[in-house]
Amino acid sequence: MTRLSVNVNKVATLRNARGGNTPDVLEFALRAEQMGADGITVHPRPDERHIRRSDVYELKQHVSKEFNIEGNPKPPFIDLVTDIRPTQVTLVPDAEDQLTSNHGWDTRAHLAKLTTIVRRFKQAGIRVSIFVDPDPDMVEYARKAGADRVELYTGPYAELYEQDPAKAIEMYRPAAEKAREVGLGLNAGHDLNLHNLRAFVQAFPWVDEVSIGQALVADCLYLGLEQTIRSYLRCLGR
Repeated sequence: MTRLSVNVNKVATLRNARGGNTPDVLEFALRAEQMGADGITVHPRPDERHIRRSDVYELKQHVSKEFNIEGNPKPPFIDLVTDIRPTQVTLVPDAEDQLTSNHGWDTRAHLAKLTTIVRRFKQAGIRVSIFVDPDPDMVEYARKAGADRVELYTGPYAELYEQDPAKAIEMYRPAAEKAREVGLGLNAGHDLNLHNLRAFVQAFPWVDEVSIGQALVADCLYLGLEQTIRSYLRCLGR
């Protein structure tokens, strides 16, 4: 069963645009869980332009399902994650001023660094996923670094899917099959939506989790939260 983790960053972006606490990130997360989401994802960045450190601590206290924290594993992020001890940490190679994630790790070039970081998180009892491009070599070196899972960056999938769905799927097959071959769990995220999600999980039914934020929050404006969560779960065959 592929699980749905709801990324609440965009809820925080809307809140921060006006100040105050509307919309309430915690309330949104708890309602998403109540409606059937399997987990909550946050991606705190150093400038706190959306999720704040205080949000992370508050969510940890109240989220009842899986909690996933994404980010670039620099010292402040490492300290935050080891203090919070979420279900999962996803290592993403974002620059500090980057608008959104747009590439995965070169796990071969950064093998030594990633191995050290992965070991530290796993010693704290945290499942570790590494964000990678759909390249089987990057998946293989994520395994060598000791990761439990990889998260395939699906931005290129979503873009190509609009022109050629079959080609978009096949572009991801070598990496998805490599993950299964070497015993890594498989996550996916970025630009997945109600239009392209079903085809992806049908092609790769061993996907453990998809993390969706931008599209899901936008769909809530049209459909409401409950109907949106139900629609995404239907895409996952549930």
